[in-house]
Amino acid sequence: MSLDLKRVASEPLTSAAPLVEELRKGEKPRTQHRLGLEHEKFIYPVGSAQPVPYEGPNGVGALLERIAPGGYEPFRETPQSPVIALQRGMAAISLEPGGQFELSGSPFHTAREAHQENLQHLKETKAAASAQGLRLVALGYRPVGTTGEMPWMPKTRYQVMRRTLPERGRLALNMMLMTSTGQVSLDWADEADCVRKTVAVARLSPLLVALYANSPLLEGKPSGYMSFRSRVWEEVDPTRCGYLPSWFDGSFSYQAYVDWALDAPLLFLRREGEYRHPKLTFRQLMKEGYEGQPPDMGDWTDHLSTLFPEVRLKKVLEVRGADSASAAMTGALGALWRGILYDAQALEEAELLLPRLNFTEHLAFHDTARREGLAGKLGPRELHRLAGEMVAIAKRGLQRLDPEDAPLLAPLEAVAASGRSPAQAVLDAWKEDPRPEVLMTRFEL
Repeated sequence: MSLDLKRVASEPLTSAAPLVEELRKGEKPRTQHRLGLEHEKFIYPVGSAQPVPYEGPNGVGALLERIAPGGYEPFRETPQSPVIALQRGMAAISLEPGGQFELSGSPFHTAREAHQENLQHLKETKAAASAQGLRLVALGYRPVGTTGEMPWMPKTRYQVMRRTLPERGRLALNMMLMTSTGQVSLDWADEADCVRKTVAVARLSPLLVALYANSPLLEGKPSGYMSFRSRVWEEVDPTRCGYLPSWFDGSFSYQAYVDWALDAPLLFLRREGEYRHPKLTFRQLMKEGYEGQPPDMGDWTDHLSTLFPEVRLKKVLEVRGADSASAAMTGALGALWRGILYDAQALEEAELLLPRLNFTEHLAFHDTARREGLAGKLGPRELHRLAGEMVAIAKRGLQRLDPEDAPLLAPLEAVAASGRSPAQAVLDAWKEDPRPEVLMTRFEL
């Protein structure tokens, strides 16, 4: 999460070497490896499926102000600007463009600590929301409504992206306004460890999509996808989203990630307190400069925050394939990746779980997962069985690493064993009663 702190100028960038070194700064000894959860959710009025604006006594802004006295420091872009985020220690509450409420959690040693922090956040937020006649809903995509009907949060970055990102893809506004996700951030020890973990997560991500698929409805009707949220990303911007080919041909490295990022177009450039939109890739910006000045590391940090691959690298490794889900499923997300990535034997087993698909084959695998969820197949193998094996690998890893985290995987074990992605329950509820205000009640947090 970016709070868009005041930009501080630094040494000019004239080559890619410092950018590679910036990734290297993310390296940590294995004893210091942590994980952090991000959990987004929609806010709706009780008894209604109408989106909640920022303004007004029962708006999203008022909800932030109601939560703030619980030890949070409000964040404003300027002293006169409205509150757009809250900070408490290492945790932050922020707003996505359409008012999706997000906890960016603290880094913890264990998945259960991250889960407990999220549970406390939900308890506080639900109490504040209830006082305003609001409720929290966990779905991966708004089941009703269109982008034209959605409110926009008062954050300058979003106003700029509202203009610039739709130039890159037809569903860019859908991504910004209509989607909600769960994410986990993890650490790496050195470049080889980063490469290995990133590639493993990328190859397993379709199974993650299927396990967490929770967004089958579009404008009140079945979309044909178990995860329409995942489908949206296909038409946001192919230069900054999806999978990197280097994850599948053995060529991935820090340099490969930097090269990929350099060739993505800028969405904005901050200068003199304003957001500018030079129509340049970052590579072109380094070569040509802007208004006679080269970019610096602050520009690169901004740029990295506008890239949305399935696995994103900054100072941490971010896993981005899950739809928003229940608190228990979100806690399981942290346990899943801790068990797989932080235990050496589990990582080896996970690397052998799937056939070595090439880039084109993997994209087809991903499409099957988002369309069919756990009911799909990879060749002759059923995805729910492969997903069950992935969860079992994580459980064995946690039993060796930290047995007290292993029970958090129980919801994923049940989902995989059922063969039904969470989206199937959404479709079942829609068939029983398609009224959106009733549907929302079924998926409240």
